[in-house]
Amino acid sequence: MNKQHYVRLTATERAELGRLIRREKASTFAQTRARILLHADVAASGPHRTDVDIAAAVGVTPRTVARVRSQFIREGLTATLQRHPRFDRRPRKLDGAAGAHLAFLACSDPPPGHARWTVRLLTERLIKLEVVDHLAPETVRQALKKTTLSRG
Repeated sequence: MNKQHYVRLTATERAELGRLIRREKASTFAQTRARILLHADVAASGPHRTDVDIAAAVGVTPRTVARVRSQFIREGLTATLQRHPRFDRRPRKLDGAAGAHLAFLACSDPPPGHARWTVRLLTERLIKLEVVDHLAPETVRQALKKTTLSRG
Protein backbone atom coordinates (compact mmCIF):
# COMPACT_ATOMS: atom_id res chain seq x y z
CA MET A 1 0.00 0.00 0.00
CA ASN A 2 1.36 3.42 -0.95
CA LYS A 3 1.79 5.99 1.75
CA GLN A 4 -0.44 9.02 1.44
CA HIS A 5 1.20 11.11 4.17
CA TYR A 6 4.94 11.63 4.43
CA VAL A 7 6.33 12.88 7.72
CA ARG A 8 9.05 15.51 7.32
CA LEU A 9 10.30 16.71 10.69
CA THR A 10 12.37 19.83 11.19
CA ALA A 11 15.50 19.74 13.32
CA THR A 12 13.67 21.44 16.21
CA GLU A 13 10.79 18.94 16.01
CA ARG A 14 13.25 16.05 16.03
CA ALA A 15 15.01 17.51 19.07
CA GLU A 16 11.70 18.06 20.86
CA LEU A 17 10.60 14.47 20.19
CA GLY A 18 13.96 13.17 21.40
CA ARG A 19 13.60 15.12 24.67
CA LEU A 20 10.04 13.84 25.09
CA ILE A 21 11.15 10.21 24.74
CA ARG A 22 13.91 10.64 27.32
CA ARG A 23 11.66 12.42 29.82
CA GLU A 24 10.35 10.10 32.54
CA LYS A 25 7.20 12.06 33.28
CA ALA A 26 5.92 12.04 29.70
CA SER A 27 2.90 9.80 29.13
CA THR A 28 3.31 6.47 27.38
CA PHE A 29 0.81 7.66 24.78
CA ALA A 30 2.97 10.68 23.87
CA GLN A 31 6.21 8.69 23.95
CA THR A 32 4.80 6.02 21.62
CA ARG A 33 3.59 8.63 19.16
CA ALA A 34 6.94 10.42 19.32
CA ARG A 35 8.74 7.16 18.48
CA ILE A 36 6.38 6.56 15.57
CA LEU A 37 7.03 10.04 14.18
CA LEU A 38 10.79 9.71 14.54
CA HIS A 39 10.78 6.35 12.74
CA ALA A 40 8.43 7.65 10.02
CA ASP A 41 10.50 10.77 9.29
CA VAL A 42 11.54 10.73 5.62
CA ALA A 43 13.62 13.91 5.91
CA ALA A 44 16.13 12.21 8.19
CA SER A 45 19.18 10.69 6.60
CA GLY A 46 18.67 7.03 7.13
CA PRO A 47 16.63 4.08 5.97
CA HIS A 48 13.08 4.80 4.92
CA ARG A 49 10.94 2.37 6.85
CA THR A 50 7.57 0.89 5.96
CA ASP A 51 4.59 1.06 8.31
CA VAL A 52 5.06 -2.62 9.14
CA ASP A 53 8.71 -2.04 10.10
CA ILE A 54 7.83 1.00 12.22
CA ALA A 55 4.98 -0.88 13.90
CA ALA A 56 7.27 -3.77 14.78
CA ALA A 57 9.93 -1.43 16.18
CA VAL A 58 7.49 0.58 18.32
CA GLY A 59 5.10 -2.21 19.29
CA VAL A 60 1.88 -0.99 17.66
CA THR A 61 -0.16 -1.99 14.62
CA PRO A 62 0.60 -0.67 11.12
CA ARG A 63 -2.81 1.03 11.12
CA THR A 64 -1.78 3.05 14.19
CA VAL A 65 1.35 4.20 12.36
CA ALA A 66 -0.77 5.32 9.39
CA ARG A 67 -3.20 7.19 11.68
CA VAL A 68 -0.38 8.98 13.52
CA ARG A 69 1.24 10.05 10.23
CA SER A 70 -2.11 11.30 8.95
CA GLN A 71 -2.87 13.23 12.14
CA PHE A 72 0.59 14.80 12.10
CA ILE A 73 0.04 16.12 8.57
CA ARG A 74 -3.50 17.35 9.32
CA GLU A 75 -3.13 18.79 12.84
CA GLY A 76 0.57 19.26 13.58
CA LEU A 77 2.97 17.98 16.22
CA THR A 78 1.29 19.28 19.38
CA ALA A 79 -2.12 17.82 18.56
CA THR A 80 -0.58 14.48 17.58
CA LEU A 81 1.14 14.07 20.94
CA GLN A 82 -1.96 14.85 23.04
CA ARG A 83 -5.03 12.76 23.75
CA HIS A 84 -8.28 14.25 22.60
CA PRO A 85 -11.12 14.39 25.12
CA ARG A 86 -13.97 11.99 24.44
CA PHE A 87 -17.25 13.85 24.10
CA ASP A 88 -19.30 10.81 23.11
CA ARG A 89 -19.45 9.42 26.65
CA ARG A 90 -22.53 9.88 28.76
CA PRO A 91 -22.07 11.29 32.26
CA ARG A 92 -22.15 8.73 35.04
CA LYS A 93 -25.46 8.27 36.84
CA LEU A 94 -23.90 7.33 40.17
CA ASP A 95 -21.18 9.91 40.55
CA GLY A 96 -20.56 12.13 43.54
CA ALA A 97 -23.57 12.51 45.82
CA ALA A 98 -25.55 9.69 44.19
CA GLY A 99 -22.63 7.29 44.62
CA ALA A 100 -22.23 8.32 48.25
CA HIS A 101 -25.95 7.77 48.81
CA LEU A 102 -25.67 4.29 47.28
CA ALA A 103 -22.73 3.45 49.55
CA PHE A 104 -24.67 4.69 52.58
CA LEU A 105 -27.69 2.57 51.63
CA ALA A 106 -25.62 -0.53 50.94
CA CYS A 107 -24.01 -0.30 54.39
CA SER A 108 -27.29 0.34 56.22
CA ASP A 109 -29.74 -2.25 57.49
CA PRO A 110 -31.85 -3.90 54.77
CA PRO A 111 -35.58 -3.18 54.56
CA PRO A 112 -37.94 -5.24 56.74
CA GLY A 113 -38.55 -8.71 55.39
CA HIS A 114 -35.14 -8.98 53.70
CA ALA A 115 -31.94 -10.49 55.05
CA ARG A 116 -29.63 -8.26 52.94
CA TRP A 117 -29.67 -5.61 50.28
CA THR A 118 -29.93 -6.90 46.72
CA VAL A 119 -29.01 -4.92 43.64
CA ARG A 120 -32.68 -4.65 42.69
CA LEU A 121 -33.66 -3.43 46.14
CA LEU A 122 -30.93 -0.79 46.06
CA THR A 123 -32.01 0.33 42.60
CA GLU A 124 -35.65 0.63 43.64
CA ARG A 125 -34.74 2.53 46.81
CA LEU A 126 -32.55 5.04 44.95
CA ILE A 127 -35.41 5.73 42.53
CA LYS A 128 -37.95 5.95 45.35
CA LEU A 129 -35.77 8.43 47.26
CA GLU A 130 -35.41 10.44 44.01
CA VAL A 131 -31.62 10.27 44.07
CA VAL A 132 -31.84 9.44 40.36
CA ASP A 133 -34.81 9.53 38.00
CA HIS A 134 -34.24 6.09 36.50
CA LEU A 135 -31.49 3.53 36.82
CA ALA A 136 -30.67 0.03 35.67
CA PRO A 137 -29.70 -2.59 38.25
CA GLU A 138 -26.55 -3.27 36.24
CA THR A 139 -25.41 0.31 36.87
CA VAL A 140 -25.80 -0.21 40.60
CA ARG A 141 -23.95 -3.52 40.42
CA GLN A 142 -21.01 -1.96 38.57
CA ALA A 143 -20.86 0.98 40.98
CA LEU A 144 -20.82 -1.38 43.99
CA LYS A 145 -18.15 -3.53 42.39
CA LYS A 146 -15.85 -0.51 42.01
CA THR A 147 -16.11 0.48 45.65
CA THR A 148 -14.17 -0.96 48.52
CA LEU A 149 -17.13 -1.27 50.86
CA SER A 150 -17.07 -3.89 53.56
CA ARG A 151 -20.67 -4.77 54.24
CA GLY A 152 -19.94 -7.59 56.59
